[in-house]
Amino acid sequence: MSASWYDRYILPRMLDLACGVKPIRRQRQKVVPLATGDVLEVGIGTALNAPFYEKARVRRIVGVDPGLQMHPLALRRIRQAGLDVELVGLSAERLPLPDRSFDSVVCTYTLCSIPDPAAALAEIRRVLRPGGKLLFSEHGVAPDESVRRWQRRLQRVWGPLAGGCSLSLDLPAVLQAAGFVAHTQSRYLPGPRFVSYHYWGEATADETSS
Repeated sequence: MSASWYDRYILPRMLDLACGVKPIRRQRQKVVPLATGDVLEVGIGTALNAPFYEKARVRRIVGVDPGLQMHPLALRRIRQAGLDVELVGLSAERLPLPDRSFDSVVCTYTLCSIPDPAAALAEIRRVLRPGGKLLFSEHGVAPDESVRRWQRRLQRVWGPLAGGCSLSLDLPAVLQAAGFVAHTQSRYLPGPRFVSYHYWGEATADETSS
């Protein structure tokens, strides 16, 4: 079984199933409805966030994802939600979008799989308008050392199977380093502890940082 065959046919459906379970849907519902105005969704994937947008609050949605193999599933879900979304098949580290062009950026279960999350956050900050919000929900590094040890042990196997996903993303630290002021909540969700510690909330650019 070649990696390309796996990435094309198996991985999109596996991620769609894993990221669509009830606890994760509840997390999406906490942040996605807060999006307003012109919205950029980073890592739109198979458009699992589509049902949670408040259509009356958004003008347009641009969805960015390098996984073109996921776009057919995304288009189907977008149509079902009655949304008008422009899909861009590129990674978030270099967004082909103008400065200060979005009021909201939605990023859920994406930063863990971006090879350079710092570069992606720098781009997100660039395209956000003054006062714009980054709305996020991600799994990441656990607070308990016993769980962190398992995260480190499993990463070598987990990453290739899960599309490059990192189990140990320190989201608060990455957001702060990228010049964001974040209001973050965190807790374990139901499920295996090595992958169930979650961070969610909203962040704005720290205008005092360069």
